Amino acid sequence: MGSADLDVTIQIPESGSHSQDANGDPERRERLNQQPVVILLGWGGCTDKNLSKYSTIYFNRGCIVIRYTAPWQMVFFAEPFGIPSLRSPAKKLLELLFDYEIEKKPLLFHVFSNGGVMLYRYILDLIHTHRQFSHLRVVGTIFDSAPGSSNLVGAVRALSTILETKRPATRIFLLLAFTLVAVMVRLLLSPITSFFHVNHYDALMKQSSRWPELYLYSKADRIIRASDIEHMVVARLEHQVMVRAVDFSASAHVSHLRDYPTYYTSLCLSFLYSCVHM
Repeated sequence: MGSADLDVTIQIPESGSHSQDANGDPERRERLNQQPVVILLGWGGCTDKNLSKYSTIYFNRGCIVIRYTAPWQMVFFAEPFGIPSLRSPAKKLLELLFDYEIEKKPLLFHVFSNGGVMLYRYILDLIHTHRQFSHLRVVGTIFDSAPGSSNLVGAVRALSTILETKRPATRIFLLLAFTLVAVMVRLLLSPITSFFHVNHYDALMKQSSRWPELYLYSKADRIIRASDIEHMVVARLEHQVMVRAVDFSASAHVSHLRDYPTYYTSLCLSFLYSCVHM
């Protein structure tokens, strides 16, 4: 199922899709109320088919799963330059919980790369500042290959991967345009843009949520530096957040599930169960 103005996929297990299934059975009704909602926030250029492989981990265990990937144009040509383009889709994603009347269920985020993190930072802002969303029950967040701080080389590599299917001339033009604008912003406009728009990495480091976090990363990642993730882990621990970090060592960017399917799945489910006490 999709939303009319948001390219989102939502999967609801049949046993939990109608609240009347639990009428007259308090224990079953309570179990359905505890049925977790998992929101997958894809990486830049990710397809719904890519995310569906992760969706299966949770859907097969009875979770409601929402999948969404922000447009790569926003990720690479708006957010890095101080344009908060992802604030609107973040709000629509949270409103979707109310549309489907699942806003009271435990909520877990599974966030991929900086494309997912950029969207997640606005979701956090809304949860902490918007009355409508302040009662959402977030129980944990999993970060896959994220977050990364300013890394132009990694960003160019990621954009190059996304543009592989484009014509060579278009690909070269977009890569050059992105690189030139990024360098100009960093050298000339950074003091101005940082005044009114804190970057996603710094925003996450300072954010006030206290639910548990799991970081899945790899020192072999050529797009997001492992040191950025390790630095974030230290910062979150200093904020008294329960954090676990797992270094897969050899797998590439957002490739940990592909290379270590059993281990990756067990880590995600163990984290989910510990957060929800299923």
